[in-house]
Amino acid sequence: MKGPFVIPVLTLCLSLPAPSGIAAELTGHVVITKRLSKKQVILPAYQLRGVSQAPVADHGDSGSDSGAVAVFLEGGLPEADRPVRVELEQTGQRFEPQLVLIPAGSSVSFPNADPIFHNVFSLSSAKKFDLGYYPAGQTRIVKFDQPGVVQIYCHLHPNMYAAIVVVPNRWYTKAGEDGSFSLHDVPQGTYSLVAWHMNAGFFRREIHVPAGGGIDVVVDIPVREGERSH
Repeated sequence: MKGPFVIPVLTLCLSLPAPSGIAAELTGHVVITKRLSKKQVILPAYQLRGVSQAPVADHGDSGSDSGAVAVFLEGGLPEADRPVRVELEQTGQRFEPQLVLIPAGSSVSFPNADPIFHNVFSLSSAKKFDLGYYPAGQTRIVKFDQPGVVQIYCHLHPNMYAAIVVVPNRWYTKAGEDGSFSLHDVPQGTYSLVAWHMNAGFFRREIHVPAGGGIDVVVDIPVREGERSH
């Protein structure tokens, strides 16, 4: 069960604006206010599919919590960036990488590098699909046309989870291991800064980007231990 709704706090520090017409640099830092539990949660998608909840494999510490955050802009910006083709590999009974960011119209390949069958699927509204069972050495490709978060699972292994964040334009990035992020050449204007954390969900805040100069944003994300967004 999800915990109580928590309002995120974004602290904005704006530099003095430069002459009009010059794009700005947006930099920032994600601060996780409570360390996440390593415990992996079996998500409700399996209840919908009727899959038995097999024991969850312990893969150890997956790294910094900040590295599980996608950051992007929404509102009044040019159309989607040029489509790309990326891989979300199934290896060691897990997805690698666990978080993928792509512009709308891009495709993702799901190669199976394990010596067993996998069955990748999603029930997310942004993209529903079921790739069926396929063995090691094979892959399946899915195109993602609609912006949104697509939660990825394996029908055979409930502990496997990944997320694909499909963004509406070219201003997107993933927070670094230290929580830092940057977006370059952002046009002057007012936008929604969106941070999506794999365990805490969406955090949005309206920001104004001045002409030239820069804007620095501190994203404070409170997270409940052991909880995962879905």
